Amino acid sequence: MHELSIAQNLLDIVSEQCLKKGFTEIESVNIRIGKASGIMPDALIFAFNAIKTDTIASKATLDILEVPVSGLCSDCKLEFIVEEEYILSCPLCDSSSFVITSGRELDIIDMEVS
Repeated sequence: MHELSIAQNLLDIVSEQCLKKGFTEIESVNIRIGKASGIMPDALIFAFNAIKTDTIASKATLDILEVPVSGLCSDCKLEFIVEEEYILSCPLCDSSSFVITSGRELDIIDMEVS
């Protein structure tokens, strides 16, 4: 379960930034995860909740915005969004020549602190 190590790194980053700015408690953390990132949101929330005890984020919630997979077809130039985790071909021309433009993200958007 690599979500545990991701949760630990996430907690380390937000805790360091919170303390650096002079705050003492994290109330919530908002992140963006791409559907093709290989990260299971429920498992990440579970891991975050398991390791946050006895930290400045002990009462924090982890809020996740899932980013759909999108791409740009190299042949027909269609910009497209798919609901699946993987793109096998362009939905318009069926070409397998495309560039994934979003869906692999793992970004910290912001956090609420006190």
